[in-house]
Amino acid sequence: MAKYIFVTGGVTSSLGKGIIAASLAKLLQARGFRVTIQKFDPYINVDPGTLNPYEHGECFVTEDGAETDLDLGHYERFLNTPTSQSNNVTTGRIYQTVINKEREGAYLGKTVQVVPHITDEIKRRILLLGKDGKHDIVITELGGTVGDIESLPYIEAVRQLQWELDEQDCLVVHLTLIPYLRAAKELKTKPTQHSVKMMSENGVHPDVIVCRTEEPMYNDLKKKIALFCNVTPDAVIEATDMSTIYEVPLEMLREKLDVICMKKLGIPIEKEPDMTKWRAFLDKLKYPKSKVTIGLIGKYVELQDAYKSILESFIHAGAMNECKVVVQNIHSEFLTQENVAEKLRNLDGLLVAPGFGHRGIEGKIVAIQYARENNLPFFGICLGMQMAVVEYARNVIGWTDAHSTEMNPDTSHAVIGLMEEQKKITVKGGTMRLGAYTCELIPGSKAATIYSNTTISERHRHRYEFNSQFLADFEKAGMVPSGRNPESGLVEMVELPEHPFFVGCQFHPELKSTVEAPAPLFVHFIAAAKQYAEDKTIKAKVAEEKIAHQ
Repeated sequence: MAKYIFVTGGVTSSLGKGIIAASLAKLLQARGFRVTIQKFDPYINVDPGTLNPYEHGECFVTEDGAETDLDLGHYERFLNTPTSQSNNVTTGRIYQTVINKEREGAYLGKTVQVVPHITDEIKRRILLLGKDGKHDIVITELGGTVGDIESLPYIEAVRQLQWELDEQDCLVVHLTLIPYLRAAKELKTKPTQHSVKMMSENGVHPDVIVCRTEEPMYNDLKKKIALFCNVTPDAVIEATDMSTIYEVPLEMLREKLDVICMKKLGIPIEKEPDMTKWRAFLDKLKYPKSKVTIGLIGKYVELQDAYKSILESFIHAGAMNECKVVVQNIHSEFLTQENVAEKLRNLDGLLVAPGFGHRGIEGKIVAIQYARENNLPFFGICLGMQMAVVEYARNVIGWTDAHSTEMNPDTSHAVIGLMEEQKKITVKGGTMRLGAYTCELIPGSKAATIYSNTTISERHRHRYEFNSQFLADFEKAGMVPSGRNPESGLVEMVELPEHPFFVGCQFHPELKSTVEAPAPLFVHFIAAAKQYAEDKTIKAKVAEEKIAHQ
């Protein structure tokens, strides 16, 4: 029988429930337990696939093709194990399931209500991952904050489960805020007291309280929280702000979050968690030997969560190369032929990010042209690869009107077009080419060298593809289609052999990058940027010496 831990939040959103859940899971995993994490989101969208990145940040895609919340990315990056459709559930999906059952007559004429029908479906989904025998502990993060109307059915479901499961099989961790009032120079516990009180009014009493705070908490403050919130003093955990999210598991280890949870779940504490690899990663991350500046060309750069997995992949790849990666956000909408050299000249590498729609497209093409012509390491992901193909068609092959039919349906050189199976689709949600697909790499290509293999599997999220009708023209002009899907023949990767690093991929390698297994494409891209930076420094020194001799 699996043990269940629920992570709830109070006072304000964005406190880091996902990071606390992932950190606790990492510590338990490091003790030898089989752990998984799931996220329940209170919005009515069936999945976040149709949400604008400005609304909800990036849409994370699992191996089995589920479009999910970005917190699942944190779960995978911390645990180094893939998640699935079962790991992310929304209110929309819950209601959709219940309504479908009602239409089928599954409720035998009963009046369908939030309690018990909606809460029963929530409970079924919560317990699902614990029934397959693959996990010892299931951690469930409940989205939103206590007191939200949308969150009430989830809190009620947890209340019921606290009664239905054995006392030692169920635990509630409540993350809350301890604000620091600078004028009074004092930490305040009242918001936490109100948050716990509100949760208790709904019948759920937290077993552990994790206090997010800017300033260190003193013992008397912890005792006060324990007294007013009805928990033991050792169950009040301090979570101060860290310089990186990857320090949080070690901070939670120092605070004994895993120990108090194991005690309350009746799990014997037999050995300390093995965090050797994690500490080695952190050492490389904190003490880099060099630095590179990477330009991230996108159109959602105002919101960092829109490119969360890419930014985290840079951290993983940077640590692997013992190199600090400084990301410079560049909005593609404001890039032109006139200002591109000025905006990109101080970069050591250029990544053109995924996206949808025509806004900012010409800026991306201009940036890619600059990188290609100036031997600046270039990496294009999904739309980034597609625009690299468009740029090459325009400026090397000579098809000045070349484009993707997504932006220009009337182009005479549609080098990127809608996939054949997508042409009849009218429903937008969950209908893209999603999830893991196989890619065969050309032996001897840069791609095959990067992966040290000729057969790989990567995750996808797209509707448009390279138009193979023009493939021979690109090969003749020098662009190599180094990766293709064995079933469909879809071009998955392109590269320029004469360029130090010019690689585009239709898939999203950032979705599989973890602390223990950084994405190979990111690792080699940062290595190329590092080499570019070193060469630039050498050239600058030679130039200085020449001037000095003159």
